[in-house]
Amino acid sequence: MYKIGDKKLINAWAFYDWANSVYSLVISTAVFPLYYSAVTDGKTVQFLGMEWEHPDSLYSYALSFSFLVVAFISPILSGIADYTGSKKKFMKFFCWMGGLSVMSLFFFDGVDTVWIGIWFTILASIGFWASLVFYNAYLPEVAHPEQQDRASAKGFIYGYIGSVILLIINLILIQMPDLFGITAGMASRISFVMVGIWWIGFAQITFKRLPDDIYNKKPEADYIWKGFRELQIVLKEVLEYPTLKRFLISFFLLSVGVQTIILMAAIFGSSELGLSSTSLIVTILVVQIVAIAGAAIFSRLSERIGNISALKITLGIWTLVCFCAFMLDKNQEHVAVYFYGLGGLLGLVQGAIQSLTRSTYSKLLPETEDHATYFSFYDVTEKIAIVLGTFVYGLLYAITNSMQWSVLCLAIFFLASFIILSTLKKTKYVE
Repeated sequence: MYKIGDKKLINAWAFYDWANSVYSLVISTAVFPLYYSAVTDGKTVQFLGMEWEHPDSLYSYALSFSFLVVAFISPILSGIADYTGSKKKFMKFFCWMGGLSVMSLFFFDGVDTVWIGIWFTILASIGFWASLVFYNAYLPEVAHPEQQDRASAKGFIYGYIGSVILLIINLILIQMPDLFGITAGMASRISFVMVGIWWIGFAQITFKRLPDDIYNKKPEADYIWKGFRELQIVLKEVLEYPTLKRFLISFFLLSVGVQTIILMAAIFGSSELGLSSTSLIVTILVVQIVAIAGAAIFSRLSERIGNISALKITLGIWTLVCFCAFMLDKNQEHVAVYFYGLGGLLGLVQGAIQSLTRSTYSKLLPETEDHATYFSFYDVTEKIAIVLGTFVYGLLYAITNSMQWSVLCLAIFFLASFIILSTLKKTKYVE
């Protein structure tokens, strides 16, 4: 049995990022979106008895629906998990659900099986994001407050390294299918299976060492109702704790910008700048590799100048990213090189801001046993921000017929987050 602060326990917890980050890179960002577009390009697809002339919109709606499902179920399940002491069971369930759903994407092999691609995209997304709620909730139970910045950063670093390794393997498979006696389409489908096996397989290392129920909860028979009561109590505490409430507002605003840019960057490069798939994949790899250094640098910087000051610096850089993207034009000479540079700048703060917001929120929590419920509010905040961000991005694109104005608008959310973050009072562990 490992105690809080034990390096082996922290490493085992952080290793879940190594396991699950292949989903966010290979499935959400790189291989699956390109495969889906290639299969459905210029075709009308059938789903839920309706004809969809724009399959990309169907895919976008599917992801939005999955985020709304997670936003709805995570506070309820977290309340039950905290009352019963069963965070690990919920985390395992959603890990297996996500991993098996990703593997099932193998059976999406043409327009006639788009329904398989859409349904398992929804289930995989729910499995990924819901498992993260319980994973994040373990942070204050595996690391002391003074260790949490580095522990959180270590998780993201593991995640970036692991996902880059598998993506490179997948790209070799997809770019040189003849070498393996298969088609490019089959190579992509095999990649989906590899992601599921990687995710579930490496997660077992985390599950083996994470504690089951450190508070020795003894749930009564009506644990579902008691779980709802737990949720109500935590919600009241969040609303009555001004520093935590303001941080969540600031986190909501920055998440609108961060998550929208992460989700839409490839589409911006492809549609707005006319970049090739190869250029986009190179940019994605640049972002991931630079993000490894960014997460490490800012975790150490936060120890010197405090979490709030470090977060403000990242927000300033994110705002700069928006302005630089606005200035790009597909007619510019060497636009691909500029886009690589922008990807490097984005990578520097992508891992940093995600790592720092997680550890800062953990440090701001009051003395509590309800970590899963508290982190469910953190997760819901992020999911609603994603829905709003993608909607605003799409609306401005429809009005202006230019994604550049959509990107520039996101700078407003970063500035607003910066202002609210500046009003936070210093605490013992957050300065």
